[in-house]
Amino acid sequence: DVQLVESGGGSVQAGGSLTLSCAAVRYTYKRNCMGWFRQRPGKDREGLAVLWIGGATTSYADSVKGRFTILRDKPKNALYLQMNSLKPEDTAMYYCAAGNPSLYEGSWKVPAEYDDWGQGTQVTVS
Repeated sequence: DVQLVESGGGSVQAGGSLTLSCAAVRYTYKRNCMGWFRQRPGKDREGLAVLWIGGATTSYADSVKGRFTILRDKPKNALYLQMNSLKPEDTAMYYCAAGNPSLYEGSWKVPAEYDDWGQGTQVTVS
């Protein structure tokens, strides 16, 4: 299994920025995709951004498109989520995930398509 460790969460004022990090402790060669999810209080876990490792293609949920950027540092085996123009509704627990989602449209947003998860990092926007 792939072990993922997130960091970088915290409290920030609306309009501010944060960058989350995800370190893959063991290599992700078994997984073709890494993504960021979040879970807001009382809500289902939702997919925010994904990066397909082979082609470095990215996709974003409409709610974060233009504000969040997913990046990978291949030598460090790390994944990042740059978050700008944060809003109070971005307050959530954020998770890094790795897996092999199907190629059906939107499958990358489905948590069940992923095999490995980090423990999460809290982001609070006020």
